[in-house]
Amino acid sequence: MGTPTDASRARPGRKSPRIDPPAPISVGFVLVPDFPLMAYSAAVEPMRAANTLSGCTLYEWWHAAPDGGTVRASNGIEILTDVDVGSAKRGTDRIFVCAGGNPASFVDPALFAWLRALAHGGATIGGISGGPYLLARAGLLDGRRCTLHWEHVPAFEENFPGIDVVRSLFEVEKKRVTCSGGIAALDMMLHLIERDHGPGLAAGVSDWFLHNQMREGLSPQRMDLRMRFGVRDPRVLRVLAAMENNLETPLSKDVLAGLANVSTRQLERLFRDLMDRSLHRHYLDLRLDRAHQLRRESALPAAEIAAATGFLNSDELTRAERRRRDFGAEA
Repeated sequence: MGTPTDASRARPGRKSPRIDPPAPISVGFVLVPDFPLMAYSAAVEPMRAANTLSGCTLYEWWHAAPDGGTVRASNGIEILTDVDVGSAKRGTDRIFVCAGGNPASFVDPALFAWLRALAHGGATIGGISGGPYLLARAGLLDGRRCTLHWEHVPAFEENFPGIDVVRSLFEVEKKRVTCSGGIAALDMMLHLIERDHGPGLAAGVSDWFLHNQMREGLSPQRMDLRMRFGVRDPRVLRVLAAMENNLETPLSKDVLAGLANVSTRQLERLFRDLMDRSLHRHYLDLRLDRAHQLRRESALPAAEIAAATGFLNSDELTRAERRRRDFGAEA
């Protein structure tokens, strides 16, 4: 026999006690031109689903953009904003800045001041994909831990060495929430829905979107190396990981061979057979890709970019880039 409900305990002829739904949580989205639509959708749609599944308005949301009006996503779709940057938006609980493209080049003192004012008013401030870059520019991540999309991490670390960057899906630290973007925004929102309204509703929303595993915030952003390169040989995997972790001071072939516990000749043969490219070519491309990211997303001088990617000077970096451009990635 089940536990008596409030209705069964009520006296005959009396109505069951009315349970009012909680006040809606107000969420703002600041969309920067060329924002990633997938990350934005993965953040807003779980709130819609939570409202639908619960049968009441648990969340309300609004949109703003630096220039107001409509703001275009990276795929060309436009969102109509309904709040002006700088307006006194009282009662907002959370604000998420969603940015993509090249957030390092975005500077908007008026927007940054508004975000600081909202934070001072008690709102939780969040960043999605490249959004944490803008929060750092606004001084809202000082002394805090954050995450952002892996593509933006190298330039971010160069520009904000005092901020602790974690390569996770999302980070929730008191009044700051940062997310690496993509479908990780769904995992972040499921975490917040669980915190707001319990695990049952969060699981229901996850199931609604055919998302059969709610990932923890500290889950890795990127695919496992085995999946990314289609390689299962543990010797090559150790070398690949070492290369990615040592771009500023490249490891010698002898050191890499030692990590694989093979000779340099055998390691070269493994790379040719399993990666279809030379050991040197793969390592060089990793460094050149990092240099390209830093050049695009930071204001570092050429000499510092060269030093950060293991080149003796900017001239050596330029020559390596020219050779790749002129002769192709496998030159």
